[in-house]
Amino acid sequence: MKELMCLVVFIAMSAIFAVAMVVAGFICQYKKNTPGKVTTYECGTIPFNDSRVRFDIKYFHYAILFLIFDIETIFLYPFAVSIDSLGIFAIFEAFLFLLILLLGLFFVIKRNFLRWN
Repeated sequence: MKELMCLVVFIAMSAIFAVAMVVAGFICQYKKNTPGKVTTYECGTIPFNDSRVRFDIKYFHYAILFLIFDIETIFLYPFAVSIDSLGIFAIFEAFLFLLILLLGLFFVIKRNFLRWN
């Protein structure tokens, strides 16, 4: 019971601290908007172009592919840590997971998503 009470107090204090920091940020913020403050660059140079640049969709493809393969690699880490205690069925599932990963990579290569031009 004592451990549960400590957990409740910890969560309550964390929530109070988080709310206090947000409120302190609103109270202490500088609210005066000057023309120099709302410009694109605040380093003293006059902006010569709009800050919104249109990016090609291929960069989005690279980002999504990186996230997909990165997260799949993270899913393989717990398997690699506990390989000695798992059975043969788990090893088969891991190889099936790697096969699906490789099929996805071959699909991406075939669709030419990894070409720069």
